[in-house]
Order: sequence, then structure tokens, then C-alpha cells
Amino acid sequence: MKFSAQEEYGLRCLLQIAREPAGELTIPEIAAREALSTSNVAKLMRVLRQAGMVKSMRGQNGGYQLARPPEQIQLFNLLSALGGRLFGNDFCEHHTGTEGSCVHDVDCSMRSLWLALDTAVERALKGITLRDLLCSEREMGQRVGAYLDASSLEVYLRRTL
Repeated sequence: MKFSAQEEYGLRCLLQIAREPAGELTIPEIAAREALSTSNVAKLMRVLRQAGMVKSMRGQNGGYQLARPPEQIQLFNLLSALGGRLFGNDFCEHHTGTEGSCVHDVDCSMRSLWLALDTAVERALKGITLRDLLCSEREMGQRVGAYLDASSLEVYLRRTL
């Protein structure tokens, strides 16, 4: 499973703003801190603004700031705005093979698996906020480990499937 560069970089840009004591950064400042092109950051900030994650401030001292406090920004909503779900309703339409529709559209065990995994990821991401990511790598590992230990995920998948 992979997250796209847009999701990764968009999240990193938002974290830069959340970490900024002044609460506001310009596109060139974000780009420099993340070693990204200003055009890429501009594109990401446009997506984040349209999703209601950031507000843009115009003028000479303009920049971007969070639209809501970090504890009110769920990773699920953020990643959905940047890239969408792991398994969407149209997933099977894109994996049809040589036919016009999937040959497994009536009874598909894989669809149940992807749906269960998507639901588990959604549940986890709804429990993590941007505020949670403002901690150290070690602290985040402990939080995620406590929240999503392997046995609880396994039990959840068994019940769902």
C-alpha cells in the first residue's frame, strides 16, 4: 500500500504551518523548509484551501494559516482531500481487465477484503489529528502502536470479513 506524493507533501506542508509559532507561512517559506518547488507547494496549498484546511491571507505579509486548530483536523479528512480513499466505490470500475466490467462483479472476496481494510484505515485516521503529529517520531510511534496494535486490527478484520 502506498500513499501518493501529493498526500505526503500536503501533510508535510500543513505540519509546517502548524509548527510555525506565528501560525502563518508563505509558499516560498514552506517550499524552502520542505525542499519542494514553489509551484508544487502552490498547487498543494490550493487543494488544502479548497478543502477548508487552510486560509490564505493576501497582501505583502500574506501567507497561509490553518483554518481550524490542529486538534480539529483529522488525518482522514486531510488525506481524503489530497488523494481520496484507499478503496472507493468506483475501484472495481478501474480494474476491469479486457472486459467492460469486472468478471467478479457478482461475488468478489477481494472486494470484501479491500472494503474491510479501507474501513480499518478510515477508523485509524479519524482517530489521529494534526495535533498528534506535532510530537516526536518516537512519541507518535507509541501513540499509533497503542491505538492500532496488531491484535486489535486482526480482530477487527476477522469480525468485518
